[in-house]
Amino acid sequence: MFDMGPYYLTALVSLLGPAKTVCGITKTSFAHRTITSDKKFGKVIDVEVPTHVAGTIEFDSGAVATMITSFDIWHSTLPRIEIYGSHGTLIVPDPNNFGGPILLRPAHSSEFQEIPLIYNYADNSRGIGVADMAHCIDTGETPRANGELANHVLEFIHAFHTSSDSKQYAQLLTSCEQPKPLPLGLVKGYLE
Repeated sequence: MFDMGPYYLTALVSLLGPAKTVCGITKTSFAHRTITSDKKFGKVIDVEVPTHVAGTIEFDSGAVATMITSFDIWHSTLPRIEIYGSHGTLIVPDPNNFGGPILLRPAHSSEFQEIPLIYNYADNSRGIGVADMAHCIDTGETPRANGELANHVLEFIHAFHTSSDSKQYAQLLTSCEQPKPLPLGLVKGYLE
């Protein structure tokens, strides 16, 4: 959760607004793991943190989400984020990859359709937050990725663990403004 959770929870706050309640369950599925990265390949380590975190989130907007982060799943075909709404289903790209298609299947449609992207920052835009911050320093505006958002997401991450440890819902004490979408008509390389 502390590794990949910030990407997904920030995306959910951007899509649905701030959260208010979390119900989580955590588990350490394996007592030992073998490192597979190059530098320490093959070294066996003790697992000291939960490696599977699952839970339900209630947002201020009334939306409810289910989230799973896990290092204990070998393979999956699940999409990264699906939004189920009253008018259909929306699939958005994996926020860890910073790009990809957006798919929509309206309630009475038989198939998903790709939504044309309206922004020029659609493929691996890892630097857009820094560019937005620089633009906001110059203009005096508040960056979309600001301290209030980061603090809320950090409390959000801890809430899964707090809820699991206490066997109770975790009420979030922080909040933030839902980040504004980028303005339409941006020219690639400019954030004005």
